[in-house]
Amino acid sequence: MLSRQFVRENPETVRDAIEAKGVTGVDLDGILEIDEEWRELKAEGDDLRHQRNEVSSQIGEYKREGEEEKAQEAIERSQELKEELQRVEDRADELEAELEERLLEIPNVPHESVPYGEGEADNVERYREGFDDLRVDPDDVIPHYDLGEELDVLDFERGAKVTGGGFQFVKGEGARLEHALIQFMLDVHREQDYVDVFPPIPVNSESMRGTGQLPKFAEDAYRVGDRQEDDYDDDDLWLLPTAEVPVTNMYRDEILLDDDLPIKHQAFSPNFRREAGEHGTETRGYVRVHQFNKVELVNFVRPEESYDRLEGLLDEATEVLDRLELPYRVLDMCTGDMGFTQAKKYDVEVWAPADDMEDGPDVGGRWLEVSSVSNFEDFQARRAGIHYRPEQHESAEYLHTLNGSGLAVPRVLVAIMEYYQNDDGTITVPEALRPYMGGQEIIEGHEPVGESALGEGDSE
Repeated sequence: MLSRQFVRENPETVRDAIEAKGVTGVDLDGILEIDEEWRELKAEGDDLRHQRNEVSSQIGEYKREGEEEKAQEAIERSQELKEELQRVEDRADELEAELEERLLEIPNVPHESVPYGEGEADNVERYREGFDDLRVDPDDVIPHYDLGEELDVLDFERGAKVTGGGFQFVKGEGARLEHALIQFMLDVHREQDYVDVFPPIPVNSESMRGTGQLPKFAEDAYRVGDRQEDDYDDDDLWLLPTAEVPVTNMYRDEILLDDDLPIKHQAFSPNFRREAGEHGTETRGYVRVHQFNKVELVNFVRPEESYDRLEGLLDEATEVLDRLELPYRVLDMCTGDMGFTQAKKYDVEVWAPADDMEDGPDVGGRWLEVSSVSNFEDFQARRAGIHYRPEQHESAEYLHTLNGSGLAVPRVLVAIMEYYQNDDGTITVPEALRPYMGGQEIIEGHEPVGESALGEGDSE
C-alpha cells in the first residue's frame, strides 16, 4: 500500500496511477476527506488532552489553597473534557480503521520508466532469444493437448471427472518430465544463491492482504471453508494462488538487519486459481488451468538496490529457458497491463509453435507467459509490516520486495512438447533435463487403458 502521507502530499500522482492502471471504484477524494477529518480530530484530541492536564493541575492547587468549590468545578470540567476526549478518540479510531481499509484499494504508482499504455497491445518487446535456428516448422506441429492425449501423458477427461474442468492428470513420462523440470529449475536457482523454502499451502487472509491478493483478487482465489463474502478474518484460509504469498509473509511484522539483506528465497508449490482464461485455445489443454506447479523466486532488498536486483532477477528467471534452449521474449509491461501491486514488471513469454494466434509471433505459434518479474518497491512491505534497520542506532525502514516465477511449470512443459516434438509423434527430451530422467532422450508415450481406448471393431 501507499503511505497516507504520500497520498496526502501527492494526490495528482496517485490519481494518475489509478487512471494509468485502469483501476476502478477508488474514491480518492473521499479518502483525502477521511484523512483530513482524522487529522483534525487528532489535533482536537491533542488540544483536549492539554486542557485536561491544565485542569488536573488546577484541582491540586485549589485543594491545597482550601478552595473546595473551585476544586469541585475543576473536577467536573475535567470529567467533561475526559468524555469529550473519549468521543474524539473513538471517532478518530473509526476513521483510521476506515482509512487503512480504503488505502488498500489504491494501486502502486508505476516507476517513471514504465511505458504508458492501456493494455497488452501497448507492452514493449525488450528482446528475443533463441529464434536464429528454429528446430520446427509451426505448420507441422501438433498442439500439445492433442499430442498429450495421443501419447497418453495428459488426461484432461479423467481430471475433469475427478475434480472438474480446469484440472488434469499428467501421467507416465509426462509426469516424469514435469518432475524433472521442477528439480532442474530448483537446481538452477540454487546455483544463483537462492535458499529453498517449502511453504504451507493454505494461507490466512492477513497474508493475502500483505502481498495484495486481498481485497482486489478474492474472486480469483480458492477459499477454504464457508465464510461470508467480504468477511476476511485471521482464521480464514485460502489455497495459495502463488508461493509469493507465504514466502513474502514469512517476515511479516518483523525487522530484518542490514546484514541479512539481500534475502533470496525460492519455493516450489502447487498453486490454485479460479481464473478461467479466454475462450478458444486458452481454455484447451495445459495452458490456463486451476491447479499448476511453479517455482517462485522472492527477494528482499535494500531500497537503493531494488532496480539493479530487478534486472538480475530477470536474468535468473530466463536462465532456465536459455539452458532448455527454448525460444522466448521479454516484455516491458505498460501501465495498463502491469498489475495492481507492481511498480515495474517484465513478462517472460516462451514460444509455443502450435495454435497460430492472430496476436501471436510473426514466426507463427503463440506466446505463453511463464514468468512475471516484478519490483513492488515498498508497496508489499508496507502492507505486511516488513522493515529493516540500516544501522543499529537508526530507525527501521521499509525494505523493497521483488518476485518472479522461475518458472511456471505447465507452460514450459507445453513449450517442450511442441518445440521438441518429432515427425514420428515422439518428443525429444531437452539435453539439460536428461540427467533428471535417467538419461532418457525420447518420450514415446504409453498405450491407453480401458475400454474407452479401444477403437471401433476392437471390443469383444
